Amino acid sequence: MTKAACISLILSLTLFSCGRSGTRATSSSKFAVAFYNCENFFDPANDPEKDDDEFTPEGKYHYTQRIYEQKLHNIATVFQSMGEGDEKIKPAMIGLAEVENDKVLQDLAAQPEIAQRQYRFIWFRGPDPRGINVALLYDPQQFKPLSSEAIPIDLSGISTNSHTRDILHVRGTFSGDTVDVFVNHWPSRRGEEEASEEKRAVAAAALRRNCVRLTPSAKIIIMGDFNDNPTDSSISALGTSANRSQDKFYDPWAALYASGQGTEAYKGEWNLFDQIIISPTLANGANGHLHFAGNEIYKPEFIVDHYHGHDGEPHRSFAGTHWINGYSDHFPVMMYFEK
Repeated sequence: MTKAACISLILSLTLFSCGRSGTRATSSSKFAVAFYNCENFFDPANDPEKDDDEFTPEGKYHYTQRIYEQKLHNIATVFQSMGEGDEKIKPAMIGLAEVENDKVLQDLAAQPEIAQRQYRFIWFRGPDPRGINVALLYDPQQFKPLSSEAIPIDLSGISTNSHTRDILHVRGTFSGDTVDVFVNHWPSRRGEEEASEEKRAVAAAALRRNCVRLTPSAKIIIMGDFNDNPTDSSISALGTSANRSQDKFYDPWAALYASGQGTEAYKGEWNLFDQIIISPTLANGANGHLHFAGNEIYKPEFIVDHYHGHDGEPHRSFAGTHWINGYSDHFPVMMYFEK
């Protein structure tokens, strides 16, 4: 592992405890993974090497220590809710997008709502100009990392702004099986549609190359905010199918998208940008090995907006630049496995 990798071991000490859509697994013998775009999860300190000035106390969002602490509490509360109650399964790993740095991850893992889970994390400082990155939060009792790397996405051939988030690749053991996890946050749809689409095509190609270089029997979990829907060309370029196939990645989100559901809304229209996609070895696992058991857009009532004409949408952190004590402008997604 390179020095740039930051794997948290700070939680080895004893710490104190303190509406869904899709096909839900309910047995306590099941296993869960999740992904969440945390929407501008910065700390309030100014990083002179990154363009994070907006999210400082003096910036236009007036991002103070008090707001940061509330944001930490809010995100931790979402994760706490994922693993409480008789029918809920504590996620073995949670992929994150729009997280600034290791301090944010350390502070998040130490929040009273989830501290007893002793989550650790893997993170690389990436090239994004604003300083936002992807990361993997994991339960060391369920997932044991073996290696990690940051996979760059080279946009220099199509854009003067060639910097975007790296793809995080982590290999580890999950319930006794070796899995390869890829956490993504592909280029946004800002700017000219054709140019942004080409950027995501480059990201898809980079991801595809790194999946293909693994053995045909590899168990692969791809998660992220792809800024594209299950029906878009960048997703199909990965070799996906909405049906379980022996030779294609399984993307079970197309049916939810077709029914009008999504993880984020733009101008009143739903997008399902946040997805978890798996290799056929996990979609159709043999007995004794991990295999797919369900998926859902995770939206408990407390993270759903009910005002300002945004009824049913994610309760985001800011309205314009005004803090409204929300969570994120995306809903999380979860996937379930069993043996």
